[in-house]
Amino acid sequence: MNNDAEGSTQDSSLLIDQRIAELDDWRGEMLAHVRALIHKAVPDVVETWKWRGVPVWEKDGIICTGETYKAVVKLTFAKGAFVEDPSGLFNASLEGNARRAIDLREGETIDEQAFMALTRNAAALNTAKAKSKSRS
Repeated sequence: MNNDAEGSTQDSSLLIDQRIAELDDWRGEMLAHVRALIHKAVPDVVETWKWRGVPVWEKDGIICTGETYKAVVKLTFAKGAFVEDPSGLFNASLEGNARRAIDLREGETIDEQAFMALTRNAAALNTAKAKSKSRS
C-alpha cells in the first residue's frame, strides 16, 4: 500500500485501522474513539494518510490530523485558530497563527458533543473557503 497522500481513501482507511491495531494500548483506543466522533460529526469526511504515517481527516481541506506519541494523542486542527472553541478543548499549539491542537493523555476523556461541534465548525470553515475560492 502507498504510504503517502497518493493512496486511495480505502488504502488510507486501512492504514489507519492498522495504526490503531498496532498501538494496542490506550492510544489506539483513543484514536479509534476520536475517529468515530469525526465520522459522526462529518459523515462525508475523507481519510488520508500523509507524511509517512499520520492519519488525516479532510473535507475541502484538512480538518485535523491524529498523531500518536508516547504520552499523548494529538489532534491538530489545521485552521484551529479560526474555529470557534467555546468549550476550550484546544490545549496545545495555542501560540501558532493557524493551527490549534488537543492533547489527550491516558485516562482523560473528551467532551464528545463539544468535539463534534468543533469538528463540524472546522469542516464548515474549509467548505466556506473552498466555495469563496471557486467563485473568484
